[in-house]
Amino acid sequence: MSVEEQLNAQPLASGDPTTIMVLNALPHPVVMIGSDDHISYANAAAEAFFGSSAAFLARKRLEWFVAADSPLLSLILLVRESNSPTNEYRVDLSSPRLGVERVVDIHVAPVQEQPESIVVMFQERTMADKMDRQLTHRGAARTVTGLAAMLAHEIKNPLSGIRGAAQLLDSSLSDDDRQLTHLIQDESDRIVRLVDRMEVFSDERPIERDPINIHSILERVKALTVTGFGRGIDLVEDYDPSLPPVFANRDQLIQVFINLAKNSCESMEGRDDAKLTFSTAFRPGVRLSVPATGERISLPLEICVSDNGPGVPEDILAHMFDPFVTSKSKGSGLGLALVAKIIGDHGGVIECDSLPGNTRFRVLLPTYDHRGAGGSVSHETQ
Repeated sequence: MSVEEQLNAQPLASGDPTTIMVLNALPHPVVMIGSDDHISYANAAAEAFFGSSAAFLARKRLEWFVAADSPLLSLILLVRESNSPTNEYRVDLSSPRLGVERVVDIHVAPVQEQPESIVVMFQERTMADKMDRQLTHRGAARTVTGLAAMLAHEIKNPLSGIRGAAQLLDSSLSDDDRQLTHLIQDESDRIVRLVDRMEVFSDERPIERDPINIHSILERVKALTVTGFGRGIDLVEDYDPSLPPVFANRDQLIQVFINLAKNSCESMEGRDDAKLTFSTAFRPGVRLSVPATGERISLPLEICVSDNGPGVPEDILAHMFDPFVTSKSKGSGLGLALVAKIIGDHGGVIECDSLPGNTRFRVLLPTYDHRGAGGSVSHETQ
């Protein structure tokens, strides 16, 4: 059969309608690869996974989407040679066309009725892994909470005594010696300011929240960005105007997105083509288990802050929301840890995808529940 005949045949698409409906109902991407490695069939989930229609996919060979040394290509070759199914887990399919962090489990099987044809099913692990990392971020924030409480008690009180003693000495010293007492006072004040910043982590009071339009928050952040640290940077907005309200504390979310925007702007410093993008979307289907309950909370609101800077160093990316982790020479490493704490307190998730020229902070939040709960809660058991 020629390539044109294979592309026009669409074996499954012209088959049993029930089969097609079942395949399209699956949440996992399923594709059929012909003998020439063209994608001869793709279900609805596969179209979403590859970001292309089935008609477009049928015009491309599989290697157009994945790296030339991708384990997926080796798996397909293995199945063709052995004529038996095989699986591989936690395969990274990241590529310029598929994006970053495309970690999947792959199930490959031969099609007995069509020699050399292969069916591939992908099971995405990205969100599960992101949830695991989010729990790690929250654990790190709790560590800082205890550290902050200890610092406030064990450091601030002795520092006030040291500073007071330096002030008393100041009046009886020469001008040269007085520089040393001023140094003691200034350094004492600097340490107090650092401890004050960390005390934010130890604030465990319930958050005052209201239903808020996320776009009103982003508009405030935009105004502060273009008139301050982001002056001269091209700021792009890509909003879904139909989003429902988020159940949140307005001031805290403003703080979150100012921090993210400032982080992005600083990473693009010196670039003539610097571009910062705010985007929002509704992403149904993302659900997070609430610890110690049988509830699963939906996180359909997606807010992204993206930039075209150099990207986050690979050795930092997995730990960038941990306290004291930073790539900035003058950074304290507490800003993104505080962001992770605030988003976690709101029942949400934050993650970062980064490649050179494309870094995206992605925040997922629950919507407002009119019953008074902090999000759209479903009483499903795990």
